[in-house]
Amino acid sequence: MTSENRQTGATPDDSTAAESAGAPDGTRATASDGASDGDPTPETGREAAAQGTDQEVAELVGRLAEPGEMDGAERRRLLGRLTKALAAGAKRAKESGTGRGRWLADVFMAVAPRIPIRDLATLSAHHHGLTGEALADDLSRTAAKATMTVGAIGGALAAAEFAAPPLLLSAPAQLVAETLVVSAIEVKLIAELHEVYGVQVPGTGTQRAIAFVTAWSKQRGVDPMAPGSVTVALGTAAKTALRNRLMRTLGRHLTTLGPFLTGAVAGGTLNRAATRKLADIVRDDLRQQRSLPPAAP
Repeated sequence: MTSENRQTGATPDDSTAAESAGAPDGTRATASDGASDGDPTPETGREAAAQGTDQEVAELVGRLAEPGEMDGAERRRLLGRLTKALAAGAKRAKESGTGRGRWLADVFMAVAPRIPIRDLATLSAHHHGLTGEALADDLSRTAAKATMTVGAIGGALAAAEFAAPPLLLSAPAQLVAETLVVSAIEVKLIAELHEVYGVQVPGTGTQRAIAFVTAWSKQRGVDPMAPGSVTVALGTAAKTALRNRLMRTLGRHLTTLGPFLTGAVAGGTLNRAATRKLADIVRDDLRQQRSLPPAAP
């Protein structure tokens, strides 16, 4: 890891695991009996398309989850690109018989190892030299503001779609896009709070990504001393928890489909409240692990 930032899984050794987690069932190539070795098959084409979509989605979610101010027009443009990419991926998943919850979890697990995580020195430098509880406060506020912005932009886009009903066909993909970006921001927040409180999560990049995604699914901090807290793959229970958490987050974004700008207000408010609540819970867990005093009333 460099002093500039960490990534939860941007290592060559982990690329195979990330691709496997992100590709819906049925998209991997299989050789047909009568095809020659050099001839592309439909399965090969679908696999290449799926991998290309995963990479584009991961890149776009990563950019939208980055800290700092981003021009509103640029954020809307990136969210629109993400929506289109997800619509294509959802169509392929549906053709392969993959359920929405499972597909959404697969996509998120392809994204998670690519979420950039800053180390403590970089976090302090990016937040005007703050440390300790003051730094954790600032991180929580910044993340809540970011998820609020995503909800507000999504609501504004939905309001525009209500003015042109045929565009509502893209609404489900838009909701998935919002869900992935908000989830990535919150996973990033959890990981960086561990840096602030000095709770080191061991393992490879992909293992750390799995640990932080699992923590987000359970809305808790990571306890490195607990058996199985850092593993090479998600277990059945963890996969179920992840799907449930993603679907609940997706359901929260249904509020953005309100007419006019009611969806923008509701989406932004609910996202901000949920992110702040998550930050408070995780910070309490991390304080207990380090035997630190509880937060002041």
